[in-house]
Amino acid sequence: MKAFNLFILYRLPLGILFLVGGVALGITIGWWEATIPLLIAVICIVTHFMFGPMRLVQEAVEAGDLDRAMGMMNKIAFPKLLYKPIRSVYYFMQSNMAMYNKDLDKAEATIRQSIASGSPMKEYEGMQYFQLGTIAYQKNDLKEADQNLKKAVRMGLPDKENTAAALLTLASICMSRRDFKTAKDYLRRAKAQKATTGQIVSQIKEMDKYLSRMPG
Repeated sequence: MKAFNLFILYRLPLGILFLVGGVALGITIGWWEATIPLLIAVICIVTHFMFGPMRLVQEAVEAGDLDRAMGMMNKIAFPKLLYKPIRSVYYFMQSNMAMYNKDLDKAEATIRQSIASGSPMKEYEGMQYFQLGTIAYQKNDLKEADQNLKKAVRMGLPDKENTAAALLTLASICMSRRDFKTAKDYLRRAKAQKATTGQIVSQIKEMDKYLSRMPG
């Protein structure tokens, strides 16, 4: 695994080295003999631009090392050359990083680029719209938030925690419109997810306490 990670990290300079070596071998000895180093060079260079270090970025994020993850992502000079599903993940993670740094404009721009790049799986597509809806909610654009969160729930989210969070935000939007009947329905659906995250459990309790006093 470590050897493969090293390959990912250094495959571009390795590819250039094989390319130079292959050309030199072709000129001095013969192009047939240069076939293997030239093939290795092409594989290294093409995979570098098509896949980038996204595997290493994901590992850094899972380890909680966001600085390393951001450093790895900053090494991707030409994101538009990434293979489409990888490009989608790249922009999605850029959006996550921007939200972490409270840069909502960048977060919105990059999640829209992620959506434009397509989605590697249906659940991930739901997460893209969940992210877009969450950003709109934080920007107080409730109409945009409502549309995108509904779309996310309709498409399906990968786990009960995200589904509950989306439903709670929709309930909050309904509360701001004093549509307490619909808010209660979203709260009921959020409860049905049986989320275990402390923050979501706390939000459900607070919203339940408030809505229990409201008509509808």
